[in-house]
Amino acid sequence: MTSSDIQVLLIALASVVVLVLLIVARPRLHPLLALLLVSFGAGLATGMPLDALVHAVSNGAGKTLGAVGLVVALGAMLGKVLAQAGVTDALANAILRRASPRVLPWAMAGVAFIIGIPMFFEVGLVILLPLIFGVARKLESHGGNRGSAYVYVGVPVIAALAAMHGMVPPHPGPLTAIATLGTSVGATMLYGFIAAIPAIVLAGPVYGMFIAPRMSVRPDAALLDHEAAAADDTAPARHAPPGLGLGIVVALAPALLMLCHAVAEVLLPEGSTVLHVAAFVGHPIVAMLLGVGLAMVVLRPGAPAAVRTALGESVKPVAGVLLIIAGGGAFQQVLTDARVGDAIVHMSQQLALSPLLLGWLIAMLLSVSTGSATVGVVGAAGLLAPLGAAEPTLNLPLLALSIGCGSLFFNYANHAGFWLVKESFGMSMGEATKTISVVQSIVSLVGLCMVLLMNLLPPLV
Repeated sequence: MTSSDIQVLLIALASVVVLVLLIVARPRLHPLLALLLVSFGAGLATGMPLDALVHAVSNGAGKTLGAVGLVVALGAMLGKVLAQAGVTDALANAILRRASPRVLPWAMAGVAFIIGIPMFFEVGLVILLPLIFGVARKLESHGGNRGSAYVYVGVPVIAALAAMHGMVPPHPGPLTAIATLGTSVGATMLYGFIAAIPAIVLAGPVYGMFIAPRMSVRPDAALLDHEAAAADDTAPARHAPPGLGLGIVVALAPALLMLCHAVAEVLLPEGSTVLHVAAFVGHPIVAMLLGVGLAMVVLRPGAPAAVRTALGESVKPVAGVLLIIAGGGAFQQVLTDARVGDAIVHMSQQLALSPLLLGWLIAMLLSVSTGSATVGVVGAAGLLAPLGAAEPTLNLPLLALSIGCGSLFFNYANHAGFWLVKESFGMSMGEATKTISVVQSIVSLVGLCMVLLMNLLPPLV
């Protein structure tokens, strides 16, 4: 390492520290403002020309938002259409009719796995709360369940939603890492599904069966009555619900299109016409657009005016996330133009530290300290993006997955998801820590272990 490498690394380290302080300490800035201020500060500290600095900020923000923004917005729309069409209610009724108390945690994890593919963690949890409360109340009324039925049923849902949110495109974290690292969506999705399954099993049903008997959590009675009524199969339906199989197929359609592209890349020759078609329909933007269109045509979620209003409302919750992603893209571009990545490459070569482990550590530290998994992802991906060119043998889809797993670790009081779980289930701080914080930590660590194991196998691409 040269003295210039050490200098830019110190500037990068100082930038990250300042970013954390601006978000978590006074003046507690919005992450977008903090990212932009730190981007300009890092550029000035490294001696970038002013015009080049402005160009780096605008170009980085636009490039990242262009790659991620449309997909995230379309994912939010698809989730809204599924909710409006009653897909969640259909799954709830199927579970209540067929699953025994012993199978319930596994069934709930399966439902959250499917619903969690197109939906954010927070959105998915809000949509599934009526199902969680309805199933838990019926389980509670039947007796024979020690401890909290709500933890017993809810923990598998939290684990599945968290794993999908951090590991599988088209969620913003994995998608941002993919765009920044310039890697394959299909391969990352395949790896993500493989890593998510054991993570969901251990953090969901297994941990839920361990912790539920040791807790007495019960939501507020008024909230319980309000939410559980929606999952009660005696409640009047707003419209005829779709068939269960049809709803699942529609929910999975974008993921299946992207997976078809990944499989085609492995099996077909490079110039194949079928491969070109699969690449087009499996592109995240096209796949999500086709998924939304299919859902609107097949599920018929309501009158056109009502659907239009619902779709407009669906993108409002993701606007803040998209702005943070844009700010992260600006920060990444400034660090790249300042050649911080080259210094990190030199450092990693000297320390012989696995880039996969390094990506997990950086994303974990940024996420835990700032309270934003998105900040963790964009920061880690931006810092490690140059490793792809410097190390041809590096498995970039696994690096993207490792970064996503790191961003999930120990979701605590500075994360919005922590408070959503705490208040929805009527938990104390300690109870919330034992559930969402521990659950997401298990998901993160199991995901990292799966990444390291899969790295021993031949790469998919």
